[in-house]
Amino acid sequence: MDEVGLIHAAQQGDLDAFNRLVLTYQDMVYSHAYRMIGEAEAAEDVSQEVFISAFRNLRSYRGGSFKAWLLRITTNSCYDELRRRKRRPTTPLEPVDDDDQEIESPGWLADPGESPEQAVERAELNLVIQRCLGGLPLEFRSVVILVDVQGMDYTEAAQAIGKPLGTVKSRLARARMRMRECLEGVWELLPSGLRLI
Repeated sequence: MDEVGLIHAAQQGDLDAFNRLVLTYQDMVYSHAYRMIGEAEAAEDVSQEVFISAFRNLRSYRGGSFKAWLLRITTNSCYDELRRRKRRPTTPLEPVDDDDQEIESPGWLADPGESPEQAVERAELNLVIQRCLGGLPLEFRSVVILVDVQGMDYTEAAQAIGKPLGTVKSRLARARMRMRECLEGVWELLPSGLRLI
């Protein structure tokens, strides 16, 4: 059954069809949530909320890009989580480094084909990128993640955030400039062959 058929079946209450959609999109939703929030556990929680919300609201889906519809729910859920955190800040139980940054080594960063040195370099680079992403205003962060990380085209990204195409292009240009400025200090430290995003 193709995606349209799965969506139609899921709208009629077919849980197996919806589960197949979840399997197709769960990595994308988690990755987007992780890039928006910056914490693995929170991204897992948001991902679960996204699929619960998608299932409850599936009848309101009226066509177009299902991927964009799902990423719009993800983006909104991330905004909600980040607003909740501002209202109720927490202190992490994990150890922190000298810069008061949480020390973490997500398993998804590890590449079994890399040497330990390359893995460390990649982890450091990803932390720097995540820190730069975290420093962007939310409206800039979401378009960078949608276009540069998720690989969406501008039209899909505009649909995902519910903004005009020109707004997406403008925000993306400004976001990329800020990312470039943030990353300028580490260009010479980049190992050969690593992609930034």
